[in-house]
Amino acid sequence: MKKTVLAYSGGLDTTFCALHLTKDLGYEVHAVLINTGGFSKSELQEIEERANGLGVASFTALDVTKTYYQEVLKFLVFGNVLKNATYPLSVSAERILQAKTLAEYAKKIGAKSVAHGSTGAGNDQVRFDMIFQTIVPDIEIITPIRDLKLSREEEIAYLKKHGVSMNFEKAKYSINKGIWGTSVGGKETLTSNQTLPEEAWPTQVSKIGSEELVIGFDKGEINAVNGISYNNPVDAILKVQELAAPYGIGRDVHVGDTIIGIKGRVGFEAAAPLIIIKSHQLLEKHTLTKWQTFWKNQFSEFYGNHLHEGHYLDPVMRNMEAFLESTQEFVSGTVKVLLHPYRFQLVGIESSHDLMASKFGSYGEMNKGYTGEDVKGFTRILGNQTAIFHQVNNHEEN
Repeated sequence: MKKTVLAYSGGLDTTFCALHLTKDLGYEVHAVLINTGGFSKSELQEIEERANGLGVASFTALDVTKTYYQEVLKFLVFGNVLKNATYPLSVSAERILQAKTLAEYAKKIGAKSVAHGSTGAGNDQVRFDMIFQTIVPDIEIITPIRDLKLSREEEIAYLKKHGVSMNFEKAKYSINKGIWGTSVGGKETLTSNQTLPEEAWPTQVSKIGSEELVIGFDKGEINAVNGISYNNPVDAILKVQELAAPYGIGRDVHVGDTIIGIKGRVGFEAAAPLIIIKSHQLLEKHTLTKWQTFWKNQFSEFYGNHLHEGHYLDPVMRNMEAFLESTQEFVSGTVKVLLHPYRFQLVGIESSHDLMASKFGSYGEMNKGYTGEDVKGFTRILGNQTAIFHQVNNHEEN
């Protein structure tokens, strides 16, 4: 039998692919779930049981959460990366590592093909294919849903016909879970004027009132939550998510330009990513110089866009990661945040590297490092060229 490795999450699309590849096309399917931090033990067990029930040759769950943080997420925090100032790249970031891991696994077991459940109308098909054609260029890429142009309704009908039991009501929404957020796509996101109903969000709102959260950073990396230190940043991220998600924080619907040229909308739930990025950004405002911030913003936007469009293996990404990491030397301290239902508030920071140090003066109140005469001379020189331009051109106009 032909051996193929299938990127398998247990959702509607990959369940269809597993059954179709096995039953209709006669492949020896090795289903691989690449866990980027979004699955509980019970969920993994349920997914494995479903995969085995579909007749796959093997099911393997590979936990790459720590690698995901070290190779991708760390730099998204360093860069305060939010696509269109909104979306923390919850899916696009994890797809890169999932594709890399799947390609390496295919090489390991000697598979001649890899398969994924991407449709022909989204970004994931490009991300997966670009990584595969780089790492395993000689392997066939199989994409049943893209090639057959199937709707979700057609997939559901096929699975019901073959006696597959799953929550088809929930399957109406495409849900991708990971440590850096959960994306939710469904009929509402295909419109321009509707939002997701309450029941579509993976985490229901269960907290009321307000709660204080204190996040610690060491050289740009989260290392503490509410005074408790974490050696592994992944554990700190999960703790922030645990505390903030029940408030309904981090819900939004992002609209942007897809890789394939059309506009797209996706709902997402990302309490921890948004709080951590905004807290880190506030700490940087206090600890970086003006020109560090300026150039970091330019690099970060390009880095985020390039990653989003699947170019993670471009060597320029390693160059920019080196730059981003070099800016974090003094980004250490704590950030106080207040959590409220559906929103959070940044209160302030404490850092020994705070450039607002009072010994140099207080903005709008008292200067200690210069005199009034210094400012008069500085202002005359600073605005000299602009003044000359207007004097010369006003004279010509007269």
